Amino acid sequence: MRDAANTLVWPVSTFVLALILSVIPMPDLAVAIRPPWPALVMIYWTLAAPERFGLMTAMVLGLAVDTLSGALLGQNAFAMLIITYIGLKFHLRLRFSPISQTTMTVFGMLLIYEFILFWVDGVAGRTVPLSERWMPLLIGTLLWPLILELFDRIQRHDQARIES
Repeated sequence: MRDAANTLVWPVSTFVLALILSVIPMPDLAVAIRPPWPALVMIYWTLAAPERFGLMTAMVLGLAVDTLSGALLGQNAFAMLIITYIGLKFHLRLRFSPISQTTMTVFGMLLIYEFILFWVDGVAGRTVPLSERWMPLLIGTLLWPLILELFDRIQRHDQARIES
């Protein structure tokens, strides 16, 4: 039982950190280029541990983002569910493909995520500048290889610590 709790500390802390990074106050210029941290973390955990982090995690994380950011309730949750489903469907292919191919796939997933947010904002009558749609997408894609490497290293270190 204790080992199961220890193995959840690292993933839960990444979700909490992603939520904090998504709502921390920043200057207007930095807000316009803030990557979608919760989506990136959810994509990582969907690929790394699909048996433990799936649609329910995506729903809870998306609702937390909606609540913390003041977005329309369910907007981020719906977008998070869609990209998580895609990640779950193709996780075996994505996890063992080259980093360039995985990065392009993550770009596509983030594009879908941003499109869903754009669509819901349009239906709700909320206008968002295009720079606030494209820049987070590009920054998130550029950060993906770094996030993947960092999280993989920490996860391997955590697993080695638990096994010893």
